Order: sequence, then C-alpha cells, then structure tokens
Amino acid sequence: MPSGLVALFDDVALIARAASASVDDVAAAASKAGSKTAGVVIDDAAVTPSYVTGLSPSRELPIIWSITKGSFFNKLVILLPGAIVLSEFLPGLIIWILMLGGAFLCYEGAEKVLEKLGAAKHGKTVDDTIENPEEFEKQRISGAIRTDLILSAEIMAITLNELDLDVWWERGLALAIVAIVVTIVVYGSVAIIVKLDDIGLSLAKSGSEAKRKFGEALVNSVPYLLTFLSFVGTIAMLWVGGGIIIHGTHEIGWDWLYDIAHGAEYAAAGALSAIEGLAGWTAYAAISAVIGLALGAVIVFVLHKVIGYEGAH
Repeated sequence: MPSGLVALFDDVALIARAASASVDDVAAAASKAGSKTAGVVIDDAAVTPSYVTGLSPSRELPIIWSITKGSFFNKLVILLPGAIVLSEFLPGLIIWILMLGGAFLCYEGAEKVLEKLGAAKHGKTVDDTIENPEEFEKQRISGAIRTDLILSAEIMAITLNELDLDVWWERGLALAIVAIVVTIVVYGSVAIIVKLDDIGLSLAKSGSEAKRKFGEALVNSVPYLLTFLSFVGTIAMLWVGGGIIIHGTHEIGWDWLYDIAHGAEYAAAGALSAIEGLAGWTAYAAISAVIGLALGAVIVFVLHKVIGYEGAH
C-alpha cells in the first residue's frame, strides 16, 4: 500500500512537472507569436482614439470601456473557439484567412493614403455633424467593435500561424494569453491617449508654474500625437498587410514577391553591414508597404469605381 501511494505521488509530481513545462512552453510561444502582431496592434491603437473624437470628455472612458468589452468578446468568445477548431481540423485555411485579412489591411491603408492625396472620402468621418449624440455614440461603439473584430481576427490568425504547439489546449491557452494582453495594452494605451488633454488641463490649472507649463505643453501636443498615431497606423497597415501577402503567396508557391522583398533585404544588409539587421528589416518593411499600397490601391479602385461601394454609413 505505501509503495502504491509513493508511486501515485511520483505520478502526480511527474504530471505537475509536465504541466509546468507545458505552461512555460505556452508562455514562450505566446510571447513569440504576440510579437508578430505588433503592426496590427499599432494600427488598432492608432485607429481607436478617433471613435471618441467629437464626443463629450465625460463619455470618453465609458466608450473606451464599452469597446474594450466588445474586443474581449470578439477575441475570446467568437474568434478563439473558431481558431482552435480551424487549427485542429482545417489548418490549411489559416494562410488564406491571413491573406484575406492582409488584403483588408492593404485596402484600409491605401484608402487613407489616397484620401490624404485628395481622393474622395467614403463613409462617415470624424468631421461630420453630430445631430443625435446618444445615437452617434452607439454607432461609434458598434463601428469600433466591428473594426476590432477584423483586426482581432488578423491578430489571432497571425498568432495561430506562428504557434508551434501540438496540443489543442496549449494553442488555445497561448491564443487567450495574446488576446488578453493585446486588448489590455491597446485599450489601456487608448484610454491614456484620449485623456491626455484633460490631464494637461488639470495640470495647467494647478498652482505650480512648472506644472502649468507642462500641462499647457501636454494639451498642445495632443493633436500632434493623434496625427502621428494616424500616420503610424497607416504605415503599419500597409507594412503588415503587404508582409502578410508576401508571406502567404510564398507559402502557396508564388515566390516572386517573396524574392523581391528578401532580395531588397539582403542587398540593404550587405550595403550597410554596420547596421545590417536594422537595414535589412527596414528594406523589407519598405518593400512590404509599397506592395501593400499597390494592392490596396487596386482594391480601392475595384470597390469604389467598379462596384460602387461607398463605405459604411
């Protein structure tokens, strides 16, 4: 009997150690895969502040919280189960879903670039007159959650494609870790960004001259920060979308885009050997963005000029 108990305890200890190792593997895989989603995360963080533009400051954080809850629901309730089933039974579809999402990012980025260059705007913009604030707020929240669903699907697909875990629950746990961390980082950052002007105003009214000057500088810097984030978000969409298309076409046997991008990467790295890593990455990202812009421009033309799609209203 004692030997049986000792054997049982040994088995439990082995299981515990195996579980601990699995958790470590999951955490490492989640960290590695999550880093690949950086471009989409930047875009998500850059896009979201626009959804509270023009609304009462007192409604900014409640709106961000509503979008955050919607994002958690998108990732953990809608996308996570689907991703697990897909990885278990139809893994070959993942690359096609990735490329579909990449094409969407290229379209979004190219549309923003073309609008900046003078092309017609499609759908509502933040400059439109707000006639019914409550209804407008609901529309903003639902629109943000729909956009988040698309970006979250891309984040989950990128993560799933990068995971090297054989057991379905390990993949599910890694996806859940990435989903939770990304959501907290994105919407936590957005909450800080949209309240920077209020923080600045509060400091500007304080008694200390140093605080007043800092507060005024903070208030004045917010419009430039939002403009910068919008610019970074657009570049990120084109870079990530183009990169996904390059990788996806290579995976299905169409190598010419892959060869162009990596040829530029190796040429830049060879020419600037002192900073070969940075030079190579920059060249690859630039080629990815150019390819993303070209593909996106074609999609914009087809949607708006051929089909006549005018965007969400």
